[in-house]
Amino acid sequence: MRDLDELFAGLAKSRFRSQFRLNAKDRDYLHNKGLETVLSHAQDFVEKRLAAAEPRNDGKQTPFRGHPVFVAQHATACCCRGCLEKWHKIPQHRELSDTEQSYIGAVLERWLSEQL
Repeated sequence: MRDLDELFAGLAKSRFRSQFRLNAKDRDYLHNKGLETVLSHAQDFVEKRLAAAEPRNDGKQTPFRGHPVFVAQHATACCCRGCLEKWHKIPQHRELSDTEQSYIGAVLERWLSEQL
């Protein structure tokens, strides 16, 4: 797992990662539901889509749109186990620990907060 300042500096240099922004619909959703509720959705998505040692459809389990968390996951490289390993140094092929899941939540929270 990486220092968040270092991570976000690296993400800003990535042409692909830095292109992600919330659209008006997602920003409205985030404002209306509130950051706390959206982060609870994020926790659920991480638990159900990323935490397993071999997630179903790994590499394709996170849509590019449809929820602010999905956009945040792609922007922060928290979208699949391959990206988690490459960007966050979280190894593949084993279950994510509670600490790792909390770290992912903190990454997503920082990005979503910056979008507000």
